[in-house]
Amino acid sequence: MKLNIKNNEVSVFALGGLGEIGKNMYGIQFQDEIILIDAGIKFPEDDLLGIDYVIPDYNYIVQNINKVKALVITHGHEDHIGGVPFLLKQANIPIYAGAFSLALLKNKLDEHGLLRDAKLNEINADSTLHFRKTSVNFFRISHSIPNPLGVVIKTPLGNIVCTGDFKFDFTPVDEPADLYKMARIGKKGVLCLLSDSTNAEIPTFTKSEKVIGKSIMRIFEKVKGRIIFASFASNVFRLQQAAEAAIKTGRKIAIFGRSMENAIENGLKLGYINIPKNVFINPSDIKILPESEIMILCTGSQGEPMAALSRIANGTHRKISLHKDDTVIFSSLPIPGNTASVNNLINLLSEAGVKVIHGKINNIHASGHGGQEEQKLMLSLIKPKFFIPVHGEYRMLKIHAGLAQDLGIPAENCFIMENGDVLAMTTDIAHIAGHLSAIDVYVDGSGIGDIGNMILRDRRILSEEGLVLAVATVDIKKKRVLSGPDIVSRGFIYMRESGKMLSEAQRILFRVLCETLNNNECTIQKLREAMTEDLQPFLFEQTERNPMIVSMVLTPDEE
Repeated sequence: MKLNIKNNEVSVFALGGLGEIGKNMYGIQFQDEIILIDAGIKFPEDDLLGIDYVIPDYNYIVQNINKVKALVITHGHEDHIGGVPFLLKQANIPIYAGAFSLALLKNKLDEHGLLRDAKLNEINADSTLHFRKTSVNFFRISHSIPNPLGVVIKTPLGNIVCTGDFKFDFTPVDEPADLYKMARIGKKGVLCLLSDSTNAEIPTFTKSEKVIGKSIMRIFEKVKGRIIFASFASNVFRLQQAAEAAIKTGRKIAIFGRSMENAIENGLKLGYINIPKNVFINPSDIKILPESEIMILCTGSQGEPMAALSRIANGTHRKISLHKDDTVIFSSLPIPGNTASVNNLINLLSEAGVKVIHGKINNIHASGHGGQEEQKLMLSLIKPKFFIPVHGEYRMLKIHAGLAQDLGIPAENCFIMENGDVLAMTTDIAHIAGHLSAIDVYVDGSGIGDIGNMILRDRRILSEEGLVLAVATVDIKKKRVLSGPDIVSRGFIYMRESGKMLSEAQRILFRVLCETLNNNECTIQKLREAMTEDLQPFLFEQTERNPMIVSMVLTPDEE
């Protein structure tokens, strides 16, 4: 982890967010001061069996905790704040976030038992953080969540700007982006820009959020039965628009899902949601109201198995079941890694006979990320000397770098980096100065970081090929097989219909046990290895499958 950074250079690195959607975490370091931007998670792909979240490797932060002055949060989406609890368990650093992001963080940290000791500080677009050698300013941007902030890190060598997630919505439902402040930042000079690349493949401007409000209203006016509206709980502007449509069409609102309840509560408290309290009803009251007067706001737009919508769809929710006249609206698009889960949920709902409305064609979701025209506008306003496209898969980063070059930034000043790469800069030149450990760290129910490739391989084999358990009891001193070998199959073959093959497998195991016992250097471990080595090729020859084989050898004392 030796870095080639000189004392007169400022460095930029990413521990997550490059070559991927999610897990955003960026760092700016000048001498002995490090400013971190965001600490997100990534949702696992389908091949990461049993994994709940993927987070960055925090080793560099832990090893340099005395240099870390702040973790600055651009906004409160999971891919930007989801990793904060796991980071704080290793390094309790000061956190600075806008009001709504802070409210979401408090809920999250409280669940992890970390709220009491967390160093939380509220900021806004006019805040300034002062440190000995660096300072941090902010500017207002537009996104699909309240309080999104762009970040300016001022260093003696120049300003580093990180846009966070952004779009330019000229008819926003919230305050508009502060283009004037961005232009002033650009006019003063920017050494390096880190800019959101998510929608780099979209050549136009992203749809305005107000368009979505009109579409929601048109849909609500046509629906006669209950409406079940699923969206990101953090997108309180979308929830506000859905609530307004419900009120105008004479519907009461019931809320299902803890994160949705928290979002509504925080939105009301902070003034981002403006809904009369008498519109909300207790979930139990939906049974006594006409179906045409009910809207259900719920979690589960990403197909999460334990979220409210999934439990409603599969009939395991305690308070609500589907009715044939229900209309389910997905006001979101699947996050990468969740597409299969969302499709499965839509299929399940459709099979139940309810109407499902989803997808771009219904104009019920607008991305919070700007397309190419917005990315070019950001580059034109900020006017950076060096450019690092972030928050995107490799092809997105490459397209974004190409846009920067079209606007006059030299190709040698555009850096398509990988997680862990460190870019060191002076006022005139920039170079890759080394690489930090930036491996994916897996989180599942058993803990953090202890799920290696071998465990994932075993889980994949179990899911695809099944398990065979071979058990025998032996007396090593007398060189005898006392009982067995017995074979148990789980997820591999149907044992009642495979008697002939199992008998042959038992004969093979008995033979190899006898041969190994007659060896003077016989041990329990060697017996186990011999059983597996002889059984594996036989089972493959018979079935063309490679189940996981667990060989157990017992001695008389262990029976």
